[in-house]
Amino acid sequence: ADYLDNGNNKMAIQQADKLLKKHKDLHCAKVLKAIGLQRTGKQDEAYALAQEVAALEPTDDNSLQALTILYREMHRPELVTKLYEAAVKKVPNSEEYHSHLFMAYARVGEYKKMQQAGMALYKIVPKNPYYFWSVMSLIMQSISAQDENLSKTMFLPLAERMVEKMVKEDKIEAEAEVELYYMILERLEKYKEALDVVRGKLGEKLTSELQSRENKCMAMYKKLHRWPECNALARRLLLKNSDDWQFYITYFDSVFQLIDESWTPPAEEEHSLEGEVHCSIEQAVNFIEERITEESKSSRPLRGPYLAKLELIRRLRHRGCNDEYKLGDPEELMFQYFKKFGDKPCCFTDLKVFVDLLPPSQYTKFIRQLLDVIPLAAAAENEVALPGDIKALQQHLCVVQLSRLLGIYHAMEKKQKLAVVRELMLRYRHGLEFGKSCLKTELQFSDYYCLLAVHLLLDLWLEGEEAAVWQCLTLLEEGLSHSPSNAQFKLLLIRIYCRLGAFEPVSELYSSLDAKHIQHDTIGYLLTRYAGSLGHYAAASQSCNFALRFFHSNQKDTSEYIIQAYKYGAFEKIPEFIAFRNRLNSSLHFAQVRTERMLLDLLLEANISTSLEESIKSMSLSPEEDDIPWKDLRDNRDLTVLFSWDPKDRDISEEHRKLSLEEETLWLRIRSLTLRLVSGLPTLGHTIQPKNSEKAAENGVSSKIDTIRALLQQLEAAVDSGKKFLEQKIQYPVLGPPPTRMAGFFSNGSCQCQTSLFYLVSDIYELDTNGLEDSAEIQERIGNSFKSLVERLTDLFNKCKGDLIEVRDGTLKTHPNLLENLVFFVETISIALWVSSYCDSVLRPFKSNLQKKKKKKKESSVAMPPVFTHFLDYVTELQTLTSNVIDHIKGLEIILTALKLEELSLKDTLLLQEEKKFTKTVQGKVQSSYHHSVQEIGELLKKRLDTIKKLKI
Repeated sequence: ADYLDNGNNKMAIQQADKLLKKHKDLHCAKVLKAIGLQRTGKQDEAYALAQEVAALEPTDDNSLQALTILYREMHRPELVTKLYEAAVKKVPNSEEYHSHLFMAYARVGEYKKMQQAGMALYKIVPKNPYYFWSVMSLIMQSISAQDENLSKTMFLPLAERMVEKMVKEDKIEAEAEVELYYMILERLEKYKEALDVVRGKLGEKLTSELQSRENKCMAMYKKLHRWPECNALARRLLLKNSDDWQFYITYFDSVFQLIDESWTPPAEEEHSLEGEVHCSIEQAVNFIEERITEESKSSRPLRGPYLAKLELIRRLRHRGCNDEYKLGDPEELMFQYFKKFGDKPCCFTDLKVFVDLLPPSQYTKFIRQLLDVIPLAAAAENEVALPGDIKALQQHLCVVQLSRLLGIYHAMEKKQKLAVVRELMLRYRHGLEFGKSCLKTELQFSDYYCLLAVHLLLDLWLEGEEAAVWQCLTLLEEGLSHSPSNAQFKLLLIRIYCRLGAFEPVSELYSSLDAKHIQHDTIGYLLTRYAGSLGHYAAASQSCNFALRFFHSNQKDTSEYIIQAYKYGAFEKIPEFIAFRNRLNSSLHFAQVRTERMLLDLLLEANISTSLEESIKSMSLSPEEDDIPWKDLRDNRDLTVLFSWDPKDRDISEEHRKLSLEEETLWLRIRSLTLRLVSGLPTLGHTIQPKNSEKAAENGVSSKIDTIRALLQQLEAAVDSGKKFLEQKIQYPVLGPPPTRMAGFFSNGSCQCQTSLFYLVSDIYELDTNGLEDSAEIQERIGNSFKSLVERLTDLFNKCKGDLIEVRDGTLKTHPNLLENLVFFVETISIALWVSSYCDSVLRPFKSNLQKKKKKKKESSVAMPPVFTHFLDYVTELQTLTSNVIDHIKGLEIILTALKLEELSLKDTLLLQEEKKFTKTVQGKVQSSYHHSVQEIGELLKKRLDTIKKLKI
């Protein structure tokens, strides 16, 4: 066992063998040996050995534990349940084995059996937790039941009765048990009963979370529309803590609900269960004013009351009331707020919500007013006035961010914008003074100046100013050198490098972000969208692996979380874990990465290092199966991960999100169908006697071609939907979701090529079943297909021609679309070759039969059917075309190597000396990345060229 713990698996196996020589039937030693075998990659031997022990139904703890570990490593948790079912039969009173059995069921989600196991446990050892395990398993059955009705009429009422029994017998001990009762009543929509539980004696047990009782009461009052109680409770809690924002929201919601219902307090008795109720605007205004007066006495400044005042003005204005003047002028209030909190980084995000209250004509005046109260000092007459301390710097930054948000920078001319960029960078560099003592992991105080300058340059780039994008990269690289853990710099660099078609620097940037766990799903798209499409195949494989490793381990991890939740009675977390797991399993990104990863593996290996058939078999792919949950796809991407200070009309909107999801789904459908069509090629293998249709149907091959034809129709439909979508000509914001590769796929002709290749498969199959005799028409059709394919592939190649990087007026311009076209060309030619090897497998037997006939008849001139010549010409042309592309790529490599970037006289003399070195770095990175892409694409094409040479019949 020690050897296993230290990872020395071979020694562990040897030691186990020694022991087994002495004691033939030592179960535990056999299992430990099996673990060693499993870890050294001998899965089958390990499994056989484990089953040998399991068949004996061991009951000793060591063997059971060791087998559990082994099955977990094999990802076969269902075998653990069988193990403990047998153990429990033999040792029926063991609390330990029963609880292991319960947990084993929990791992595989067998809720009904969990319920039974929980009750069996409670019978042996009447402990409360066991009883409630059983109750929770009923709730889980209700959650997982497809039939809503069943869960409301059977599972939940049964769970409720079980808890009520405990309540009547006064056996409720722990908080978790009350939580569970509340959960059941809430799911049954018995809000009144749930409220009574929380407010009653049982509610006293709810102590672990702050305001747990109050929050639960509030939730029930809302469900029951008991607005007087909502209001009174919120009021009471705000008196206790006037900085708790959620209760302001509830307070306002309920005041306006009561006004709309014209509610009046009863004359005699209490206003409500929770005390006094406010039901008029007057009372609300006074209440907020009182909070502000109270705040002025508090020891530390609180933001809540001031923001609540703005929130109330916003709501009154929204309702068209004329009472907002009672609270004051929003502009003045925001000015006062800035004076109080302007030096806090949160000031900008606080005010961002309320800028709509300002009339646009007041924007510049408002900004000027804010600038006037910041203590800035200029060294000389014409110089920029700079802050003297961090406090003043934060205040100034807040104003700059507000200027961007109010669209003041957007309205400027190019010259003004460049002047602002200069000023911001000057302020950025001056601000570094204050951060000299910062650790590497801390951000510099003035980082946002640099980011805002880059945003302004991005505006200029989108307006057609080519040099601006290089300046963006220069400034960001400089920023990163001073603040190496600033994620915003890294994310923006990633986006800009990718837009320029340079993937090489991105891998390193992304890994330095140190994305953890769920981030592989939320920001992984930044990596996986570009790696493969820019020809960095090795990096693409790696980035897919990162993501897939996370998605696969999620399955295992979530079961562990659920088990911990049972052990510690955190029942309300269990449904959350299950929802989390489902959300990840139906993640759009997960489906994309799975599909692209398999296409990539085929591209790199199929018919190169292994045959297409073996590759497909090792991925357990089949054309019939579709494992993507199309109806439930969840877009978990974080599209706002990049900071943006843009006004609403320029920022990413809900509409953009919807369109992006639609586009991603359409593209995924096209990719997934392509993958399934390719996986269908080897199934059309050679098992048919021509002309014998009954026999063919028995062999199941005819149904295979039907599958392929059906998939082809689906592909055509998906392509049509894709084209319709692209007709809308959608432009996402520059920092919004990156568009898919769909537009390039259609415009460069790859799409037509790939579809016609799959139609060709159908024709070749027909030729295969009809034989060569009376098939002149099919043969001619195939010949024409070959011809038009070569033309289309040549067209596609022509769209790859041109310089990848060119120097124009002293500025670099990259052409990432040429690179993407090259990548599509490689993929399309690979599919062409897989289809050709299917043609080859059909035509070879025909040819050898003809030669046999020729020998029998001893005639020298048996006419060769035309299809052979067509095929030979086609293969020869493919070979010539591929050789031409390889030569073209060699040419690109030479040009890229010869490109002397140093000699680029960057016209922008505004560049400072220290910026020049970063510009050089940036251009070097882009050049090197393109060189790398071209090399990888060239290598792969050479391997494909070798496979063409084997196709001569």
